[in-house]
Amino acid sequence: METTEGGCSGHDHAHGYIHRKDDYLKRLRRIEGQARGLQRMVEDEKYCIDILTQVSAMTKALQAVSLGLLEEHLSHCVVDAARAGGREAEEKVREATDAIARLVRS
Repeated sequence: METTEGGCSGHDHAHGYIHRKDDYLKRLRRIEGQARGLQRMVEDEKYCIDILTQVSAMTKALQAVSLGLLEEHLSHCVVDAARAGGREAEEKVREATDAIARLVRS
């Protein structure tokens, strides 16, 4: 997976989500706990529908994180790049479009 170091544009700018970093970490830790719970359910041979219900809940939680990060990216990184214009703007729009396509397919 490719990442841009140092901020939205690869410079010394903070990522758009940085002001909500603790919230994202809390959500991801909760999702990690859900994944461990799913493993226990399978180990304990719980009812299939109960497991599927928990998979659905975990999927929704991941989607919420994804949509939050996408919103942050659009409102910070893409908007900043659009203001600057040129190649950087085109790149950020392409990245956002690709990310949206991946989310839609998932």
